[in-house]
Amino acid sequence: MRRETFVNIAALAALFVLPIWANAAGETYWVTLTTKVVILAIAGVGLNLALGLGGLVSFGHAAFFGVGGYVMGILASHLQDYVPLLTWPFLFEGSNQMPVIWLVALVFGALTALLIGLLSLRTSGVYFIMITLAFGQMLFYFAISWPAYGGEDGLSIYVRNEFPGLNTLVPIEFYGLCLTVLVAVLFVVWRISLSSFGLALGAARQNAERLQAVGIEPFRIRLTAFVISGAITALAGAMYADLNRFVSPNMFSWQTSGEIMVFVILGGVGRLFGPVLGAALFILMEHILGGMSEFWHIYLGFVLLGVVLFARGGLMGLLAGREVSHD
Repeated sequence: MRRETFVNIAALAALFVLPIWANAAGETYWVTLTTKVVILAIAGVGLNLALGLGGLVSFGHAAFFGVGGYVMGILASHLQDYVPLLTWPFLFEGSNQMPVIWLVALVFGALTALLIGLLSLRTSGVYFIMITLAFGQMLFYFAISWPAYGGEDGLSIYVRNEFPGLNTLVPIEFYGLCLTVLVAVLFVVWRISLSSFGLALGAARQNAERLQAVGIEPFRIRLTAFVISGAITALAGAMYADLNRFVSPNMFSWQTSGEIMVFVILGGVGRLFGPVLGAALFILMEHILGGMSEFWHIYLGFVLLGVVLFARGGLMGLLAGREVSHD
């Protein structure tokens, strides 16, 4: 068994065992904290598909994260306020069903990524980074100026949305649901990485000219990956808003984009479980160091500096070696 496969299994086992132990011990706070790790890891996996496999350094993935959050907020708020979302061509009162919300979040995340990708992917390098950042900030200021859904104060949802057969207000049940989604997303990304599409995406990252020479258009490959990446990140945004029962323009901010990228860098760019390890380390540092000082990001900066200088494979590289594997 490869070392990375062993680390992946160990990380997944920890995500199963530790919250069950915390719940049995009555430490529901740790269950909620681990739920946050799992949801943010999904966002990191979404970015890692574009960044790790496709070499697309996007600094605007908060746009998709926020779109997913506002999909949840808009659908749920209309239902809780008894104000129909649509009256024509049919009556739609909103929804508090997670499967419906997640499906809509995936669709709108994909459409947003398609529109942004059609423009931004015609550039590369620092221009691509700045254009994706610009789109994220445009949506951030649009959300601030949208008084119908709270403006800069955000939008509160009083009761967590529902999932058939589960009581999502019970922390361990909601955690199990989120963990199931993470495992499904990891499986999908793993299958993509091993598919002919994944190989073409890797080739587009390494040498786009050679890929084009054999009759495959790099732009379409990158755009498809960017759309899938945006849809996954939007799903994470909808789940994160449900966790907090609150959505705000900060979900669109460049700081959020930076944090999602930090998850990937800390865990290991291009490694399947890298964003999972990165999100866990980030949240653990935030919990421990944030209680000591509000300037805890200084210590995070030192950790990032150490990763860049001495452990370019991230935490996964330290644990499993520098060889990239998608097992």
